[in-house]
Amino acid sequence: MNVFQMRDKLKDRLNHLDVKFNFNRDEETLRISRVDNDKGVTVKLSPIVAKYKSQKEKIVDEIVYYVEEAVAQMNDAALSNTDDIKVMPVLRSPSFDKKDKSGNAFVIDEHTAETNIYYAMDLGKSYRLIDETTLQQMNLTKQQLKEMALFNVRKLKNKYTTDEVKGNIFYFVNTNDGYDASRVLNTSFLNNIQKQCEGEMLVAVPHQDVLIIADIRNKTGYDVMAHLTMEFFTNGLVPITSLSLGYDKGHFEPIFILGKNNKQKRDPNVIQRLEATRKQYENKDKK
Repeated sequence: MNVFQMRDKLKDRLNHLDVKFNFNRDEETLRISRVDNDKGVTVKLSPIVAKYKSQKEKIVDEIVYYVEEAVAQMNDAALSNTDDIKVMPVLRSPSFDKKDKSGNAFVIDEHTAETNIYYAMDLGKSYRLIDETTLQQMNLTKQQLKEMALFNVRKLKNKYTTDEVKGNIFYFVNTNDGYDASRVLNTSFLNNIQKQCEGEMLVAVPHQDVLIIADIRNKTGYDVMAHLTMEFFTNGLVPITSLSLGYDKGHFEPIFILGKNNKQKRDPNVIQRLEATRKQYENKDKK
């Protein structure tokens, strides 16, 4: 499978939509935009080709679903009444686009050196990032938007599972509601977890659909956290950061963990367990 074959496969799977396609050979991207208003999404093909080797049609199904939902919600009429739309915060890497394809600037707040906060309108099965033009249409200030979004993320249920690896405790938030990583903005939730920690508390948001919290009680825990975060980051549809963040009472600090041992020298039982954990979450249906 190469980028040209993937381009043709996606075009074939999406030919039922009233859209037009624009392939950029140099950037290896496929732009899918509505015919009526030229709004759409741009898909980077090379990462999909790389994932196709292991995930096969599953990754194609995910991309097709994402495009169908995104294009459907870009109907101007669907956004004519924003009074009842729930606003949520979502995390992105600092390298993520600052403007949409029409040149409208997204509403963004800095979070850490590794993460920025964008704001989105929850549309049920998907969400749409809010730009400054939409913010004006909603008749809200940026501060009001931020307060609404943080209030809504605090109302989410914080269901998590735990796992112990080599004496270190790992908490996984993976509810498939589209806002798992966003829960890192819920200070009350993180502070409650910190009270349970016996060692250093780290958090990770490798992509939007998972939040990892770790109670690091020995040196092995750092190596495990680094490997686990990279596994999720590599397999995420919209990666955020592969670095962990140190956390203490509302303050974050990006941490680069330099493992003393390479993957081949690590305990194979631990590696197998971590990869099984990651696949357990990645195989769940996503929003």
